[in-house]
Amino acid sequence: MVTAPLAGLSVVEGTAFVAAPSGGMTLAQLGADVIRFDQVGGGIDHRRWPLTADGVSLYWNGLNKGKRSLAVDLRDGEVTELLTELIAGAGNFLTNFPARGWMDPERLTTRSRELGHDDLVMVVVTGSHDGTTALDYTVNCAVGYPSLTGHPDDPRPVNNVVPAWDLVCGQMAATGLLAADRRRRLGGGGGLVTIALADVALATVGALGNLAEAQVNGTERDRVGNAIYGAFGRDFVTSDGRRAMVVAITAKQWSGLQAATGTADVVAALADELEVDLGDEGERYLVTDRLCALFEPWFAARTLTEVAAALDEHEVCWGPYRSVVQMVAEDPRASTENPLFAELDQPGVGRHLVPGSPLAFGGADAVDRGAMVAPRLGQHTEEILTGELGLSAGALGALVDRGAVALG
Repeated sequence: MVTAPLAGLSVVEGTAFVAAPSGGMTLAQLGADVIRFDQVGGGIDHRRWPLTADGVSLYWNGLNKGKRSLAVDLRDGEVTELLTELIAGAGNFLTNFPARGWMDPERLTTRSRELGHDDLVMVVVTGSHDGTTALDYTVNCAVGYPSLTGHPDDPRPVNNVVPAWDLVCGQMAATGLLAADRRRRLGGGGGLVTIALADVALATVGALGNLAEAQVNGTERDRVGNAIYGAFGRDFVTSDGRRAMVVAITAKQWSGLQAATGTADVVAALADELEVDLGDEGERYLVTDRLCALFEPWFAARTLTEVAAALDEHEVCWGPYRSVVQMVAEDPRASTENPLFAELDQPGVGRHLVPGSPLAFGGADAVDRGAMVAPRLGQHTEEILTGELGLSAGALGALVDRGAVALG
């Protein structure tokens, strides 16, 4: 049996929503023992949509796969001291809760040392760098991308359905924890790592050249619908009412598209007419509408199946537009044919596809990607309190009786 990459790493997680829980799940899928604590009865994200018909949160289950669950009353002083001991013993704490009170980094570090544990690593996810509140939705609207999204004939900004900044932030939080752990192993000690959701977005805007574009060029970029800025790519409608997104960035992709659609001669004629070099992706972008007018009749005369066969034959980079239901029904990548997935029975939900880690150690065909179900709320309360913390049955029973902890 192959040892998981993060086997032996222990992490305590006190989180909610997307960013921090997704970071903890990433660590769990790679083999870390991640213990998530929640308020008895469930925290603020325990019943977030989408839900099953019975009211079980598919969202919560989706972001907490592979973790152990501890249900406690976070208002109880004895409980918070137990959590402090748990964090000290694990040596790693990931949270997006306010870092104050018993979760104050300095207090946790001091108590950890008093309990005989040095070098606590604590990763705190915040909204903005100054501590003010921010969510993916309020960050995304502020960094300019909604004004670039949508069609040119509609001036309304368009938000992103995917909480992209949350997801990137979660992965960076996991990276930060692993980097701090490495520094500790090399003798640099533990410490506090903070990551602001807004900074993740701003850093990305900078990395993609958008900040420099605004400052240096001083221009507002136009929205281009489903076209790709600076290259050739757009959606086309097929004869059966489906849509295909086609991208031709490399020379091979561009020649393949012309070969598949039989348009090489008319494309060459257009290049002569406009006196442009269509071998250059930037120049292709500048005449996207004229090029699309050449390709549209070919797509409109064929079904999606016929389009797929021709584009695949010529190794064109493309993808069909699908609903999620269509994806599950049609795409073999969203099935157990893909080693990413296992079909597992999630308690309270039923049997469905569960992804593991997209990281395939040993190559793309690696079969164990760490696909696991999510725990029931409080499923591991007894195991953790009596095992990791050594509580007696009597002490545990007393906590249960007064509602300080709950067993799942």
